[in-house]
Amino acid sequence: MSDLEFGPVELVLAAFEGDRPNMGVIEAVLSLVDAGTVRLLDLVQVSCSEAGQLSFLEVDEAGIAIGDIELELSGIASDEDLAEFGEKVPPGTSALLLVVELRWAVQLASRLAETNGYVIDFLRIPAPAVNAVVAEAREASK
Repeated sequence: MSDLEFGPVELVLAAFEGDRPNMGVIEAVLSLVDAGTVRLLDLVQVSCSEAGQLSFLEVDEAGIAIGDIELELSGIASDEDLAEFGEKVPPGTSALLLVVELRWAVQLASRLAETNGYVIDFLRIPAPAVNAVVAEAREASK
């Protein structure tokens, strides 16, 4: 058996109004960590001034309270990652770049690796789009 130390990792850029994330968003992430669904590897606040100037703050520099959660790989978001994701933050807004390991997929990734299998492709459909399609389907079936 070839158990992998880490499962798949996703970088998620979540924008918000103002210069501070809503604590409800942080609490939602922390509850996923507490439940073992994800492991928070890194967390960076990205801000874009009205003039388009980008700034990046690691979670401790930004003063974002994450309780006793320890970032497993703080700083793993590379300068290239930050530049790429930073370009997507509109002027006058801020965002959180979350680097999360999908803990639910570790066993699957390990079994694929030990059998020389691999993921060919994947598609993520954003929650608002899924909910809109479901609502339309339910409305059409009435």
